[in-house]
Amino acid sequence: MASTRNKNTTSDYCIQQNAHKHMRSYIGYENGYAGKAYENALPFESVGILPSRMSREAFSTNSVDIESALRGINSTNLVSPQAPVNPSLRELPEVKFYDRMAFYMPEPLVVNKYERPFQHANN
Repeated sequence: MASTRNKNTTSDYCIQQNAHKHMRSYIGYENGYAGKAYENALPFESVGILPSRMSREAFSTNSVDIESALRGINSTNLVSPQAPVNPSLRELPEVKFYDRMAFYMPEPLVVNKYERPFQHANN
């Protein structure tokens, strides 16, 4: 028996496949919200701003080997022992988000131990 619904037509199938392709490209976009940054960098002077998510490839070129060595994977292999891992770390640049104001301290900073702050009377 032939189907009489629109969902089984060739044109509707092409529209659905095109929508799925666009959805996959949106979700799988490399530089999207859950992807990689265009240029990896660390905040300058780390003033309360920390990177929320950075891939392990940003810090090292052999990150999987380093992690396996730290976890002890293949450390008890007596047939072919694992060679020592030499980490090849990447130097990340620093980025300034804003210019900080100069911090001035008074030269003779005197802190008196026996002074109390002004207390308001509670009525």
